[in-house]
Amino acid sequence: MVDEPETFPPGQPLTGGLDDLRAFCAVVELGTLTAAARLLGETKGGISRRVQRLETHLGARLLARTPRAVTPTEEGGRFYQSTRDALALLDDAAETARQTRQGLHGLIRLTAPVDFATQVLPPLLVRFQQRYPQVRLDLTGQDAPLDLTAHRLDLALRVSLGPLADLSYPGLLLGTVRLRLYAAPAYLDTRGKPLSPEDVTAQALILAGPLRAAARLTLIGAEGPHVIPVRPSILASDFTSALRFAEAGGGVAPLPQPIAADAVAAGRLVPVLPDWHLGDARLYALTQDGRDGPARVRALVAFLKEALALETGQSA
Repeated sequence: MVDEPETFPPGQPLTGGLDDLRAFCAVVELGTLTAAARLLGETKGGISRRVQRLETHLGARLLARTPRAVTPTEEGGRFYQSTRDALALLDDAAETARQTRQGLHGLIRLTAPVDFATQVLPPLLVRFQQRYPQVRLDLTGQDAPLDLTAHRLDLALRVSLGPLADLSYPGLLLGTVRLRLYAAPAYLDTRGKPLSPEDVTAQALILAGPLRAAARLTLIGAEGPHVIPVRPSILASDFTSALRFAEAGGGVAPLPQPIAADAVAAGRLVPVLPDWHLGDARLYALTQDGRDGPARVRALVAFLKEALALETGQSA
């Protein structure tokens, strides 16, 4: 005989209100009562009582509990989706009501690849915060893609050499980032300046990120693509490290233009074969709710799209 799933009889009106709903959503998103309690500043027992009160009111078991984790039941999963969307609408409505007096405000949690987070975003985010001083920012530099819901993120910036693979969340193309060759002036004075793609093969090459495993590089110019074999002298896990190697005179490095921009402006690096490039990477902004997300997140996405277009010479 198979036991029927335990359910609870319908109870009185939802006395815990929005706090019970927020507690339930936190448990689903974080996976444990303990983590939800820590986030909301309550005790584990308090969170458990809130969830039980919801289950009693709805007459359905919402969570399956094990010693190690808590997962939503089928009913709980459906209820979570609706509840999360409803809470987002309520939060956005409350925020909108305050904006007429206070402007955009609140916390934006965002993540970006380490290179982008350290070399490109800081001055842009400072300018955004100067425009909207009541918006607070929490930036995480992480090359591995982070799930927005699991990590309670509002925005994820992703760089891809092709179409974006992660379609779990609404994505907006912010722009493209061109990869070019750069080297320190002192290095070129010693080794000579390449005049053609073939000349690059005789240079000390610094390859980083997705290029570090490449046996060939494709340079694109007015005459079309030109493939050259490469044997790098230095490999780096990220473009920021490759930038530092190039500044130190270690060789010629393919770098995204925004990563190299400050070094070029300061004269620490110069473009190599400026009429050639290695193609364009695409920069995407992923959010949980797309155009229906919080106004502050929409404002940041729009700001970044405009600012990056100006910096890379693209039309916004």
